[in-house]
Amino acid sequence: MSDLSPGAYLGNTTFTVVDVETTGLSAVSGHRICEIAMLRYRGGRVLDTFESLVNPQRAMSPGAAAVNGLTDWRLQTEPIFSQIAERVREMTEDTVLVAHNAPFDLSFLAGEWRRLRWPPRMGFTVDTLTLARRMYNFRRNNLADVAHSLRVLIDQEHRAMGDVWTTLRIFEVMMADLNRRNFVTLGDLLDVQGGNVMWPEPAPLVLPPDLELALAESRQLWLRYRGQDGHISERWVEPLDVTGDGELVYLSAYCQLAGDQRVFRLDRVVEMRLDYDGRSANGRGNARR
Repeated sequence: MSDLSPGAYLGNTTFTVVDVETTGLSAVSGHRICEIAMLRYRGGRVLDTFESLVNPQRAMSPGAAAVNGLTDWRLQTEPIFSQIAERVREMTEDTVLVAHNAPFDLSFLAGEWRRLRWPPRMGFTVDTLTLARRMYNFRRNNLADVAHSLRVLIDQEHRAMGDVWTTLRIFEVMMADLNRRNFVTLGDLLDVQGGNVMWPEPAPLVLPPDLELALAESRQLWLRYRGQDGHISERWVEPLDVTGDGELVYLSAYCQLAGDQRVFRLDRVVEMRLDYDGRSANGRGNARR
């Protein structure tokens, strides 16, 4: 087992480099992981790797699809996150996580942990973006620019395993630079970073009672919903998850009107009613059509 105490020598510490590709920029607004890659590493040796495309159970945003090249059609036959979750969790145990812009990756992993009713991950995380800002004076600190500045090989950009390998090479250069400055322990590394990157724990959300019941008992809701254009529509939905950022709350649900998963802002819900009798508003059964 790896020594994960602050006094542990960096050469004896197991690190897991992780990168996720996602359907959009914000986990809080309901976006999901669509690709994940992980690489366990200790003392210059790769110990294990894992990568998988993931069916995010929602549509890709146009912006994300343009960056990573992944499409709804390509992802529809891939495993959903719960089917690979145990392998992902195994890769995060007894290790220090490493990512470039780690709060972004952690926010999406934390969202999946919460959907699975898993407790928050405890442990250390290293952010190579923060290290780049604190250790060097680069003009830009995105992954590709840091790689160019440190003269390391860039693998396939904006795909998970390619970015993992690029991040690992950046991290190796940083570790060598720290060693030359006699920063040789995990505590030294975290001090240079300015402290640990914490696993995000969202604040408790206060939800309407009907929505609380629908989530707890897997029941449907009837909504009157005002879209971004001001148009009000009526629909039955099957709530799946709720997220919030302190100001806005988002409901992810299977929408019968759209025949697909959608995300709704709760402040745009004009009216909400729980399905008490197992029948839809027009008297027909509420099974998906």
